[in-house]
Amino acid sequence: MVRPFRCDFHIHTCLSPCADLDMYPTALVRESVARHIDIIGICDHNASENAGFVMRAAEGTPLVVFPGMEVTSSEEVHVCALFGNITQLMELQKTVYESLTGVNNEDLFGSQVIVNESDEVEGFNERLLIGATGLSLRNIIDAVHSLDGIAIASHIDREYFSVLGQLGFIPPDVGFDALEITWRTGIRTARSLYPELAAFPFITSSDAHRLHDIGTGACSVFLDAPTIDEVRKALAGLDGRKLEE
Repeated sequence: MVRPFRCDFHIHTCLSPCADLDMYPTALVRESVARHIDIIGICDHNASENAGFVMRAAEGTPLVVFPGMEVTSSEEVHVCALFGNITQLMELQKTVYESLTGVNNEDLFGSQVIVNESDEVEGFNERLLIGATGLSLRNIIDAVHSLDGIAIASHIDREYFSVLGQLGFIPPDVGFDALEITWRTGIRTARSLYPELAAFPFITSSDAHRLHDIGTGACSVFLDAPTIDEVRKALAGLDGRKLEE
């Protein structure tokens, strides 16, 4: 039976250099459950190592975790990719790492910590995760779709690292599945600000980099089950699945 699920599809872990170090897997799960979130998406910058650990940490809880990544295109546009399983995400990771150059400077950008489901530090990612890949926006979305994932344009109402902020428009041949609006703007305001984007589904999410931000702006999605295929139907408005705007 179709019912509403409370979803926060864009959450970072301590692997992202701009996230707090207390954004480790068990803390994320504990906070999400406490805030009555049904589904979260783990979307670290250009990296995936903590996604599987968050999924493991959520086992035995009511929380469903979608493995994902926030990829930075060569145009410096952020794209959130969400998948139904970790294998698909690992395939995207190979593509991203092949096109990502540079070494992280902790003093400038922050630590990039890999933490397992037992709160143990597995290591540090030394790549420049805060940087842009050599992949074009079209390359990224094509790669996500080839792996049966969902591609969401991150925080389109922000001036920096958004498709509108960087390009000024959404290319007609780039197939975003949804557009993310920051919770501060909200969907109702965004609909009036961007009437030319009426054909796109809008979502809100927290883009949480700190524990207290988790669930801020979570969206309500009507699904039959908490799966990526059901979310895909909701974004397309199929079979009674829908987004609550």
